Amino acid sequence: KKYGDVGLEVSDWLPNLATCADDLAVVRSMWTTDNDHAAEFQMHTGRHALDEQQPVIGSWIHYGLGSLNENLPQFVFLGQFSDNRVRKDFAPDYLGPAHGGVQLSLDPANPLPFAARAKDITLEQQRSEFAFINELNQLTAKDHPEDEQLKARIQSYELAFRMQLSVPEALDLAKETAGTQKLYGIDNPTTAVYGRRLLAARRLAERGVRYSLVYLSDYGEWDSHQKLKENHSRSCERIDKPVAGLIKDLKQRGMFDDTLVVFCTEFGRTPAVEGGGQFNAPATGRDHHPHGFSVFFAGAGVKRGCIHGATDELGFHAVEHPHYVTDIHATVLHLLGLDGRRLEIPGRKRLEMDHGKVIREILT
Repeated sequence: KKYGDVGLEVSDWLPNLATCADDLAVVRSMWTTDNDHAAEFQMHTGRHALDEQQPVIGSWIHYGLGSLNENLPQFVFLGQFSDNRVRKDFAPDYLGPAHGGVQLSLDPANPLPFAARAKDITLEQQRSEFAFINELNQLTAKDHPEDEQLKARIQSYELAFRMQLSVPEALDLAKETAGTQKLYGIDNPTTAVYGRRLLAARRLAERGVRYSLVYLSDYGEWDSHQKLKENHSRSCERIDKPVAGLIKDLKQRGMFDDTLVVFCTEFGRTPAVEGGGQFNAPATGRDHHPHGFSVFFAGAGVKRGCIHGATDELGFHAVEHPHYVTDIHATVLHLLGLDGRRLEIPGRKRLEMDHGKVIREILT
């Protein structure tokens, strides 16, 4: 059905997000070049899996803008995966390890499993240990002043110590009111996982974290080569209320005009059914489809109630204002005050397509 003054068509499986129709700028004409799941990483680097690796957009933002809160990482990953390839999503590549993403746990008892202080060690004892390690590292750095790995290691030890005091407070969702937790669906087992991640992202943004990468699907249900209705309806239910809750929460807190929300996928699904063959099943699924799909933007600098671009009448190809995935990167960097064409490293000049073009039609 159509929702809002803009008349945005929203699936019946997303009733909560439908109430936010007039807050969204939907781009219906995205395309990419990878028809397999490496497109997931292409969304972050702008490069095909067979191309030269590039830093992810979170690393570019960290590199270009620096820190707003020295006690928290500026590029955070909220998600959980068994697929080791996802580590590429944190990759700073040639920008250096200091600009990589930091994965945080939402376990309130152990938000920093990689840097937690042992129970039998006092704060002062650990402070002395870190000071001694830092002294050794600094001595080594004098002999190897150009060692980027060593520099990053020194910074990581310093940040890890500071994070022990600030991260647990930032991720303490119990401090939120019952009404706020309900808004994100944390009170419901179906929506609790994603609700917690998005609420954590909002709390981190309040405390100066510039970029949070939140993964919303751990179950593989979006890859519906069969049973699309069953799988997608279940996945939509898991994310619908939390995503709408984030938008509504940002608005009620006065953060909507200062915070940019970008909701993406790796690619679309074919407009034709898929089934039989290797899956030996009825035609109830959809295949991977990189030629035309939708994403939406909301918040800082973005038009409210905006529909931009279109696919052909079959939903097969992006034909009206087509945008490659790096156009998302260019738009995000532009809204953060960065010029992606000036974010280059000597000897590492990027391709024209890597830079992307700002999607100005959706901006205020």
